[in-house]
This record gives sequence, C-alpha cells and structure tokens, in this order.
Amino acid sequence: MALPRGVSNVDAVKEPHSVSLKVLRLSRPSLSIQHPLPLPTPSPSPSASPAVFPSPSASLAYPSTKNDAFILSPLLTLPPAFGSAYVGETFSCTLCANNEILQGSSSAKKISNVRIEAEMKIPSSGIPTPLVLVPETSPHPITSPQSPNSEKKIDHHGTGVDLEPGKSLQKVVNFDLKEEGSHVLAVTVTYTETTATSGKVRTFRKLYQFVCKGCMVVRTKTGELPSSVAKEGEKTQGRKWALEAQLENCGEETITLDTVVLETKEGFRSRGINWEIVTDGEEMERPVLMPGDVQQVCFLVEEVGEGADPIDGRIVFGILSLGWRGTMGNRGFLSTGNLGAKLK
Repeated sequence: MALPRGVSNVDAVKEPHSVSLKVLRLSRPSLSIQHPLPLPTPSPSPSASPAVFPSPSASLAYPSTKNDAFILSPLLTLPPAFGSAYVGETFSCTLCANNEILQGSSSAKKISNVRIEAEMKIPSSGIPTPLVLVPETSPHPITSPQSPNSEKKIDHHGTGVDLEPGKSLQKVVNFDLKEEGSHVLAVTVTYTETTATSGKVRTFRKLYQFVCKGCMVVRTKTGELPSSVAKEGEKTQGRKWALEAQLENCGEETITLDTVVLETKEGFRSRGINWEIVTDGEEMERPVLMPGDVQQVCFLVEEVGEGADPIDGRIVFGILSLGWRGTMGNRGFLSTGNLGAKLK
C-alpha cells in the first residue's frame, strides 16, 4: 500500500500576488469594413416585387443618412488578436502593473516600491537584451494622507513607485525586430508588500513568446558594364556595374515603398534609375506592393579614384537600405548584407 507523501514547502499553496501584470501590444488600428446591400431593382411582375425594400443603410458599419456603398468606412477597428510581427518593424507593447487591492477594502496590505523590468531573447543570441522602459504616462495621481492635495513624486529611474489600492503603473517598451524566428519577451515585476506587523519583497516573472516573420525578400544580381575608352589627354574612367534587385512583399498587408537606397562604401558612388526619376511637372508615384507583388529596382555603380581593395576575389559596393509604410502608416526598415561583384 502506497504511503501518502508529506506536503513540502514547494507543494504548499502559495499566497497570491497583490500585483498583477498585463501586457498589451501597441498596434495601429485599421479601417472598418462594411458590406452594403445592393440597391433594389423593381420586378417586372408587381406581385413578385416586395412592397417594402430593406434600407441600404441597414448594412452600414455606423448610422448614417448618406448611402455610401464603399466597402471601407471612416470607423477605426482595433486588432482583435496579437497579429503578425515582421522583420524591419518596431515591436511596441505596454506593460501595466496593477494593484489588485480594491479601494475601501479592509486589507491592511500596502504596496510600495513597484518596479518593472523587461528583456528580449532573440534567436541569434543566448544572452537576453535588456530593454529601456519609457514612461507612457505617469501613474494615476497618488495622494498622501498628510497632504490630500499633493501628489507623490515618482522617479522613473528604477527606484520604484508606491501604488495605492486600485492604481496602476504603466510603461512602454519598443524593440526593433531585425531577424526572423522565435522571440521571447520576459517581464519581471518586483514590489514590497507591507502589513501592520511585517513586510517582504515579492517578485514574479512572465514570459511572452511570439514569432517574427520576414516581410521583404531581396534578390540581387550584379553585372559589369563595358567601360568607355578614354580619349587622349583625359583621365581613365573607373569600372561600372549595374546592380539589379527584386523586392518581394511576402507579408500579409499592402505596403508602399518610401526609400530604396544603395549606401556605397568609400571608393564607389551609385545612382538610382528608379521611380524617383521624373520629368518637370510630374509627381513621383511610390510603388505600392500587394502581398506577393515584386518590384524591380536598379542602380548604376561607378568606381571612384582607386576604388576599394578586393576581399577574397570580390569587390564590395555597400548595402541596400529599404524603407516602407503599411496601410495605416506603420513604418518598416531593412538593410541587406554587403553587396558587390566577383572579379573575373
């Protein structure tokens, strides 16, 4: 017969924390979609035609006297879920530590010195990266009993915050996503819980995992151009190359390319021959890429002076920098590795 196991300290019921943590991702809203009803057409037979047709405004996303048949409405909709995270974007979220002791309760506990710390674990490094927390707003006004009209001063440099019952401390964290794979956001909350007879420091830690996907796929190809023959008395011109790149939108939303720049190293200069070249009186139209669309860009690279020394039989021009905007203005940025050409 099996003997009952004694209850250890680990198995004992832990006292619930007086401070809770809420983590919400900060994302831009989207325009609400509506599905307007088609306009009724009278039937040739009066008996088959209904006497009363449904009002077209019944299908609108918001009450309106104007019959607007456009699928997008002026209303904004918040994201219903976490959504997708893409390389090149800035991951932002708000961290909220709430004092769960209700106002007017008989509890003698006091919560003080509340601190929030956060760090991000990325796929390429085994050491988490500490994150800088930005005060979104000061915590709710805290009034001391001695001076009801004065608020306590709050230090945002790690000394902690005293929270009255029902109040909260909010911080915002931003992190630039630079690689694909699984990311883990680790948040640690530390606070002091004081009663009439004792006080203790309590802490807890929560992990939030999400997967970062690629938004832009860049494929490049370099070809050497024939050099022009220098005339007598003229300086010999440097070598020239044509750098082509295919930019594919592999994300789930439509994006607009803002900038595509080839940042050359010393000894080279480049000139883009893309959409920024317009004639007088024309407006520059930035490319709009739907999911799966591909945009072709090209740059002329010219050697300046003595150029640069080859490395392992390869000349390095520089890097390609991309900038884009989403449908609601959210920015993205991506830089490639070193681009160049092989020496023949």
